[in-house]
Order: sequence, then C-alpha cells, then structure tokens
Amino acid sequence: MTIFVTGGAGFIGSEFVRQWVEAHPGESLINFDKLTYAGNLENLASLDGRPSYRMIRGDICDATALAEALPEACDAVVHFAAESHVDRSILSAAEFVTTNVLGTQVLLDVARAKRVKRFLHISTDEVGGDIPAGQFFREDSPLAPSSPYAASKAAAEHLVRAAARTFGMDTIVTRTSNNYGPFQFPEKLIPLAISNAFGGRPIPVYGDGLQVRDWVHVADNCRALRMVLENGRPGETYHIGGGNLCANLDLLRLLLRIMDKPESLLTYVTDRLGHDRRYAVDCSKIRRELGWEPAIPLEQGLRMTVDWYRTNHEWTSHATSGEYRTYYERVYGKDVAHG
Repeated sequence: MTIFVTGGAGFIGSEFVRQWVEAHPGESLINFDKLTYAGNLENLASLDGRPSYRMIRGDICDATALAEALPEACDAVVHFAAESHVDRSILSAAEFVTTNVLGTQVLLDVARAKRVKRFLHISTDEVGGDIPAGQFFREDSPLAPSSPYAASKAAAEHLVRAAARTFGMDTIVTRTSNNYGPFQFPEKLIPLAISNAFGGRPIPVYGDGLQVRDWVHVADNCRALRMVLENGRPGETYHIGGGNLCANLDLLRLLLRIMDKPESLLTYVTDRLGHDRRYAVDCSKIRRELGWEPAIPLEQGLRMTVDWYRTNHEWTSHATSGEYRTYYERVYGKDVAHG
C-alpha cells in the first residue's frame, strides 16, 4: 500500500504521518509539502532513515511537480496542505484562495489522471460558521463560512464533492474541531498561551473571551482520520470533535491552573473581525459508523501538552526563531527537494 500525504510536515499532518508509519511499517508513505512557515521537518525527525517514508518538497499548485511525485494508482491521497490561520486570511486572502482552492483542484486533477483509489480531504468545522447555542453542526448542515480562511475551505469541499459526482472519484471529507497537542506552531492559541505563561508574558484574549470551541487532541483526531481512510464510505463527510465545548476564557483559565500561573496574565485585546461566537460539531455519525471515540480528556490532554512544551524548549526555540527551516540541510547537508 502507498499513500500520498500533502502538508505532512504541519501540526496535524505530521501527527498523522508519524501514526501511519508506526502502524504500517512495511507500507510506503510519501510526504509532499511546500515547507512554508507552518511546515516543520523537525516534527518528523523520528522518521529519519525509515525506508518506507519519503519526503518531497513541492507545491500542490504545481501540476508538473505533483505528477512527478504522485505514483500511478496510488492507494490514497490524504490532503492536509492548506493555509490555515484565520488572522492571516483577514490580512490577506489571496494566498488562501490560491492554496486552498486552486491547489485542491490541481491535486484532484492530478489524482484523477493518476487513477488514485481514494482521496481524503481534511476540512474544518469553521465552514459551518457561527452555530447558535443549543444547536450542532451536522454533516448535512448548510455551509456558512465567516472568514476568508473558512470560505476557501468550503470552496475546496465543493470541488472535492464535484469530483466525486462528475468523475466518480472515491472522495471523503472530514471536518475537525480545534486541535491541540505537541508540535503545534506557536501562533495558535494554546501553544502561544503556554509559551507566554512560561515567560510571564501577557496572554491575549480576543474580545470578552466567551467564544465557544470544541477541542480534540491531535492524536485522537489522527486516529479518527486513519479509521475514515481505511473504512469510511465513499462520498461521505465525517465530523471529528472531542466533545469538549468550552469558552476560550475558561480554557485559558484551566491552562493557567495546570501551569500554576496567575490569571493576571490574561490580557483582553480587540476582537477579531467577523469572529464566530460558537462552533459545535455533531460527531454521532463517526461514532455510529466507525466506532471512533476520543480517548484523551481535555484536562489530561492539556497537561500532556504543557509537559511536552516544557521538555521541548529546543523545538519551541527553533519554531519561534525560524531555525527549524534549515533542519534538513543541517542534518543531511542537502536540500530536501533532492533528498
């Protein structure tokens, strides 16, 4: 079996790659990643030297590069590659449209030409937009994205479903709630809060901090993705969430209690433009069809995450300084594109 993963050097993608290689040591996995600021090869250092794992640097918008890298009749494409930071999409949406929309279509075209057997598209609960209190976003609910990032992911979903309907491709879409855990880039809420708390620096809180999110540990999410890839039904969409609905402010207070840091570090800042008040996914379908359940409770997962950042100062330092971008050259003395 051979699978082709895009964006496998990112936070969630690298967790999936590590899990898959450990669970399928004799099978081939190709990691195709542009290695933008969010792609960190230090996330995958544990796989160096594995004969079943190969890293190729490339852009999903480049059809020629994709065609050269993607094997004929590959068993599956797992598509993580995306621009994913909401604040960045508000400052400039162009890169999000290019990568998330055009890049997805280019990848679909090449996958179809190469007769890929299954295409798993990783999306987000944010495509559902603001979910009223007491309600849940279901797989068949209308899409109502609020941010440029979410809009680009919703557009990508439509292209994936169109490929299934028009060309008969075996495609599956997953939508995941907020992930947390090790190896997450420091711009995101939890690693930023942990880093700032360790340093005694202010932790920014958007608006009143009462925006509600559902949190799932990245290891649980990637277990679910593996189950969907192997046993999900063609053409279906599956929601993945931790069942941990809480306000951002409550999450940060819990994190500070775990770290034994004062709540005075919380600093209220101007709210994000168009900020959705509540995300809440209904995960009953994946539980019913595939038997998946999250295994890591939120407080336990946060403690594990704090411990990881506490004992991995070098990774955090490299991620913050940008030194991680020279990892491959430092270790192997050559550019990853020719590795």
